[in-house]
Amino acid sequence: MKTVALAATDGMLSFELAIASEVFGENPRYDFAVCGSAPVVVGRFRLEPEHGFDRLARSDTVLVPGWADVDVDPPADLLDAVREAHARGARVASLCTGAFVLAAAGLLDGLRATTHWAHTAALAARYPGVQVDPDVLYVDNGSVLTSAGKAAAMDLCLHLVRTDHGSAAANTIARLLVVPPHRDGGQAQFVPAPVPDRADHPLTELFPWAAERLDRPLSVEDLARQANMSARTLTRHFHAVTGTTPLQWMLTQRIRRAQELLETSASSVDAIAEAVGMGTATTLRRHFHRTVGVAPDAYRRTFRG
Repeated sequence: MKTVALAATDGMLSFELAIASEVFGENPRYDFAVCGSAPVVVGRFRLEPEHGFDRLARSDTVLVPGWADVDVDPPADLLDAVREAHARGARVASLCTGAFVLAAAGLLDGLRATTHWAHTAALAARYPGVQVDPDVLYVDNGSVLTSAGKAAAMDLCLHLVRTDHGSAAANTIARLLVVPPHRDGGQAQFVPAPVPDRADHPLTELFPWAAERLDRPLSVEDLARQANMSARTLTRHFHAVTGTTPLQWMLTQRIRRAQELLETSASSVDAIAEAVGMGTATTLRRHFHRTVGVAPDAYRRTFRG
């Protein structure tokens, strides 16, 4: 029987902790333990760990829930226990912003990893040795795993069960929890598009103007003319606000509009492709799948209603 240790300290998120407890704590295939150095406050709840961090360091699998304030350094005893467990050969997995704990422990150096989309830039900036992938639901490096935000913790936990005991075991848990055993795509389908946050920004009026004309073939020159600036200046402002080029921003807006129409209308994929300026359903499907990670039809089945 595999032992699974769930780290519990002040400053962790209750949602991810509860997911791990549901998947592994109620599973007879695992010897599950909540480990911490003292009673802790997790969100609005007070929790008394059953074991100390010494049990965590001896476990087969270590789960690190989301870290509430990513600007705060994790406690030294937690980092030491995570390092010791990994050095002994344990599989260590972070849920949501728990990736910051693994990064602080040095376990993500040189590895591909992910975390909640709102914190991927911070993770990459603080730990430049980590290859941060902002688009996936989870990353499996074998002995070190990371998941994206919030509900992606469930995806990773089910993946761990699937790895240990096969798809049938994971599917059984998914049915009991009324969740899909496997979700297509990545975080991109949940990330809002950036817009200027200042009323006096030179692109503030351009963004809604362009968004109302997504069905038209707008060039960089068209956007620059509307903004009353040169194409080079426009490109510089776009990159400062969105981190990308004007044409890539337009493509993103077209994809976002297609997502909205897939969620709220009964229009065919062909009609949506025309409405968002993609021309054909084939073009929309290609760009949609590359950006969102799933086909338009699959996205509609998941989100409509």
